[in-house]
Amino acid sequence: MSIHPSALVDPKARIGAGVSIGAYSIIGADVEIGDGTWVGPHVVINGPTRIGRDNRIFQFASLGEAPQDKKYNGEPTELIIGDRNVIREYVTMNRGTPNGGGVTRIGSDGLFMAYIHIAHDCQIGDKVIFSNNASLAGHVHVGDQVILSGFTLVHQFCAIGAHAFTGMGSGISKDVPPYLMVAGNPAEPHGINKEGLKRRGFSPESIQTLRQAYKVLYRAGLPLEEATQRLKDMAETCAELKPFVEFLDNSKRSIVR
Repeated sequence: MSIHPSALVDPKARIGAGVSIGAYSIIGADVEIGDGTWVGPHVVINGPTRIGRDNRIFQFASLGEAPQDKKYNGEPTELIIGDRNVIREYVTMNRGTPNGGGVTRIGSDGLFMAYIHIAHDCQIGDKVIFSNNASLAGHVHVGDQVILSGFTLVHQFCAIGAHAFTGMGSGISKDVPPYLMVAGNPAEPHGINKEGLKRRGFSPESIQTLRQAYKVLYRAGLPLEEATQRLKDMAETCAELKPFVEFLDNSKRSIVR
């Protein structure tokens, strides 16, 4: 463990083996930092916050601060961060609220570039990439391996499915199904994230089936219920389509279309 003499670490904080805490950083009482995590200078972490192992947290990040919700009244909610994330300059991640389940949860192996904001009660999957200035309002759910391009803005209670990709400056006010590329404000669909799926090992056959599914949903002129039923039939022979269909069934805000 290495703690700079100018850092302020509350004696009640739990600091793991091999943790490094830089100059002028402030670590609150109800904070747990896992083994091997590096905390740069001028970082503020308040709690209750639990951070996993081998994360890298750069200068001026603010983690675990109270949610920006007028209904919040000091309840002991949490921020939970997984392992091996890179959290760059001026990133803010707020704790949850009682009405939202009490926990803001960040997965593992994510890259959060500068000036990212993740509001209360968001649930973020693994291996995501959030580019500079992307911002999530409260209660947003983001699946695994999603890429948000710079200045993407996501409305509260929206969901973004796994492997989706948003273009620069996208305004997301409806749910984004898995595998999609969307862009614009308001965001509109622009096909399947084909290149991303190739890099992640999806077979050409699976990608072709997903492209056919996209055409059923967005190009066939079908009502959403009828398109969803056709996709359920297609999912019987394509496992990758099952998350797509489940997402449509569970959508609360309707989908970009």
